Amino acid sequence: MGRSEQLKKLVFAGLFAAIIFIGISVIRIPLPAVVGRPFIHFGNILTVVAVMFLGFGYGAAAGAIGLGLFDMLNGYAATAWLTVIEAIILAAMVSWSYRSVGNTEDQLVKLYWVSLVAGLTKIVTSWLTGVIELMVGTTLQVAMIGSLTSLLAATINSVACFILVPLIYRVLVQVGFSRQRLSI
Repeated sequence: MGRSEQLKKLVFAGLFAAIIFIGISVIRIPLPAVVGRPFIHFGNILTVVAVMFLGFGYGAAAGAIGLGLFDMLNGYAATAWLTVIEAIILAAMVSWSYRSVGNTEDQLVKLYWVSLVAGLTKIVTSWLTGVIELMVGTTLQVAMIGSLTSLLAATINSVACFILVPLIYRVLVQVGFSRQRLSI
């Protein structure tokens, strides 16, 4: 990979990190929960799109930076490390599922497979994060149940991810973005 290709990937990763941060900051709908202060947002959707365009490494970095920076600057600093880990796991699963369908940009069904994997991954990682957060001062069983009761925001975000990622991805491809064009 040449220096210009590396620079292009780095610039797009930075751009996606900024868009992810803005996507959470601008539209945020808080929901009540036993664990944490969850809310509906577009950060995960944009992270999935970033990974589909940039690949695992740069996409994971964009998601981790965008989501982690939001947490650090908005009162979630104590659990920002969990958000970064979630972003990396999400990126790994999206990268795997996108490669499993041949990195295709033209078949909507295959793009929905990728977004389904992303949505399910986010629900599982949100539950695990909730368990970890509740483990301080409680038993594992209580933490597992408490975390389960707090999955409404993650579920809504996952359904939105399932519906919107293929559509956003296809629109971006139609206006000229593509994985191949980014030399990735």
